Amino acid sequence: MADSPQRRGLFDVDVPFFLPVWRRVVVVALAVLWGLFELSSGATFWGMIFIGMGAIAGWRFSIADWDAVAQEDQDRE
Repeated sequence: MADSPQRRGLFDVDVPFFLPVWRRVVVVALAVLWGLFELSSGATFWGMIFIGMGAIAGWRFSIADWDAVAQEDQDRE
């Protein structure tokens, strides 16, 4: 089955949708801002969850090889 498409995991962020930098920034900012809102509302648990999600997303976005993603997207077209 060499022709089968590559399976992606649940948290694979290196997809062509995130090639524009502004989309990556919006995802991280929304998660962190929502976490700060939860903390200000007194929901410490949910605040930490969302801030952690934003941190993990930012880390995953920073280590992704965006040149390879763009090249793979070009090859598919």
